[in-house]
Amino acid sequence: MTLYTRFAAHLDAALDDLTLAGTLPEGLDRRNVTVEPPRDATHGDLATNAAMVLAKPAGTNPRALAEAIAAELRTLDGVVEVAVAGPGFINLRLTDDTWRDEIAAIEAAGADYGRSTLGEGVSVNIEYVSANPTGPMHMGHCRGAVVGDALASLLEFAGHRVIREYYVNDAGGQVDVLARSAHLRYREALGEDVGTIPEGLYPGEYLIAVGQELAREYGDRFAIADEGEWLALFRTRAVAAMLVMIREDLALLGIHHDLFSSEAELQAAGKPEAAEAELRARDLIYDGVLDAPKGELPDDWEPVELPLFRSTQFGDDQDRPIKKSNGQWTYFGADLAYHFQKAQSADQLIDIWGADHAGTVKRIVAAVAALTGGETRFDVKLVQMVRLLRDGEPVKMSKRSGNFVTLADVVREVGKDVVRFTMLTRRADAQMDFDFAKVVEASKDNPVFYVQYAHARIRSLHRRAAEAGIAAGNHDLSLLETDELALMKFAAQFPRVVETAALAREPHRIAFYLYDLAAAFHAQWNVGNDRPERRFLVVENPEATRARLALAAAIGQIIHNGLAIMGVVAAEEMK
Repeated sequence: MTLYTRFAAHLDAALDDLTLAGTLPEGLDRRNVTVEPPRDATHGDLATNAAMVLAKPAGTNPRALAEAIAAELRTLDGVVEVAVAGPGFINLRLTDDTWRDEIAAIEAAGADYGRSTLGEGVSVNIEYVSANPTGPMHMGHCRGAVVGDALASLLEFAGHRVIREYYVNDAGGQVDVLARSAHLRYREALGEDVGTIPEGLYPGEYLIAVGQELAREYGDRFAIADEGEWLALFRTRAVAAMLVMIREDLALLGIHHDLFSSEAELQAAGKPEAAEAELRARDLIYDGVLDAPKGELPDDWEPVELPLFRSTQFGDDQDRPIKKSNGQWTYFGADLAYHFQKAQSADQLIDIWGADHAGTVKRIVAAVAALTGGETRFDVKLVQMVRLLRDGEPVKMSKRSGNFVTLADVVREVGKDVVRFTMLTRRADAQMDFDFAKVVEASKDNPVFYVQYAHARIRSLHRRAAEAGIAAGNHDLSLLETDELALMKFAAQFPRVVETAALAREPHRIAFYLYDLAAAFHAQWNVGNDRPERRFLVVENPEATRARLALAAAIGQIIHNGLAIMGVVAAEEMK
């Protein structure tokens, strides 16, 4: 139990006592009652909105209720002061020993400090990356990959059972283009001069090896054969080769999926038909005609009866076709079936999509609500593109042209940890620049460096203390002064940050918190620049040093745990 959950339990018990005494009526909804840090640290250590939330349904004055709750909280061990502020906010100030106890709690929990049972018994399917299997991963895919993977780790840390899934879009026209591009490289491997790659095919050199392998295996069997004889085979082989490449690229980022689900296999198994039958049985699919496009009609437009999903019943602005006029499934129809399949094996679904898919969110959310009867929580997290900069100039990332920056190139240049941390330094739905110079800059303005430096500084501190003959342990934490313990007030928020980030599905909150914690640690370190006796390592005062080593170790442990959620290795030293 963390400090915040412990005091939340104390508050709950106080409210129970007030209910028994008749001050509060039975059955009040307490879900919006919180225990959190006050917005202004000068007001205290903890704050609760209990009186503000409960006064109206209880039919009482919030200030009067706050005074009654405060009276109950003043009896708690570890509480120095309880004050009522404004219209009914309650602020608590805790003893220094409470924060010393938190150092011991972090030491005891180690890598498990901050873990939560919030998601206990809940399974979550997170689908992320899912780039078309038409080439290696480029930096356009990187941010969604990192956000999805960090979110998966965050939810696991918060107690959920997580399924990491990659949806292979291998049933669309783009994989036919890939197969034709591979056939061109196959002919090239047989000795044909193919010249300039025709417009509309993928010119990337990554397909040369695919063509060579096909040439070794099949000789010239398909060199002049009709497309119908080789298209399906080349499509299968090219997609398989691209997936090997994609897995290798993702592994460079430390990303591994539990499932790779094939759109082609899903359709071959009749999943879209099953989803359609399910929805027709509920009268959620009907045969109808779409409204004509607004404005001037195209010359080839004509009204056609199509199977339509009643997405307007779930907040969409129009009903959506699940099939095209030629009988093929629309993207929406295939996605509907895919999500129906996912919902069979998970309690909650999360999709990580590029911001260019924003227009389809409402309809797929509607479909999942319909298919699951509204019982499956479904979130779509939109991720904005990253603009790559080198020497202040944008770097182009076009896969079709073959002139693009691969994810592997960037990871090899700046390192996995730099890439992953940087991708989490802004909200996923905010624009981001990735400047090759700035992400490796050794300055406070570079969050990656600043947080890593804090951990490395702590590890160095322990090594230097050991060299001076001062081993960690056997510490007397009463030697820590109030201003030093202020670090613990911030550090103790980590479990709460984990839970709030998991509930919001926002792993960037961990990065933000770690930066602020690192800043607080560096500030405390710098106190020793002006006051040598307040340094973390004072050889002449081993007792104070051991207490400060325990404090530093607690901060280091939290940085380590937070970075692990982000998929980043905590630096032992900085060169």
